[in-house]
Amino acid sequence: MTTPFSIRRRTLVLASVAAPLLLAACSKPYVFNGVDITGVPYANGFALTDFDGRQRTLSDFVGKVVVMYFGYTQCPDICPASMQVVASAMDELGDKSRDVQFLFVTVDPQRDTPEILKAYVTHFNPTFLALTGTPQQIEQTARAFKVYYKKVPGKTPGSYTMDHTAGFYVFDPKGKIRLFEREGVEPGPFAQDLRALIDGH
Repeated sequence: MTTPFSIRRRTLVLASVAAPLLLAACSKPYVFNGVDITGVPYANGFALTDFDGRQRTLSDFVGKVVVMYFGYTQCPDICPASMQVVASAMDELGDKSRDVQFLFVTVDPQRDTPEILKAYVTHFNPTFLALTGTPQQIEQTARAFKVYYKKVPGKTPGSYTMDHTAGFYVFDPKGKIRLFEREGVEPGPFAQDLRALIDGH
């Protein structure tokens, strides 16, 4: 015999089983604003020197989201604009910015001395690091990240510019490549992606 109590009890049991399933169905996975390049067979690491003379590899930053950008300090437009974007994204993260490490890799080691690199990147954020190396090391790293760069002669030998790939390579806290944020990304969507990686997405 079915009593009102047994019906009510059965309803409660069904509800307790269905509720987690409904929540799982409603919570969609995070969709990144940048290009998801998880698992690509490139951009897997580097071995360069920071502006304080320390040898650096990707493993030094395990536990943090790592953002890498290839550029040069005498870049007249794209580089400073990109630096401002990542600095603003860090500001939007607030306290979570401590879980992000930005790395600027020079494609102009001839002119970008360690002192110049340090002054340049820390102007945008005191936690930013810059990496350099021999021309051969820079070439090897750029090739490993599929980054294009080329010297464009100027009016004098020292006034050349550099054509180069513009965009941000983003690694998760485990040191795995995850995203490529294109040139022109806005600070808000950039910060959202960084926050998602910090939170384990």
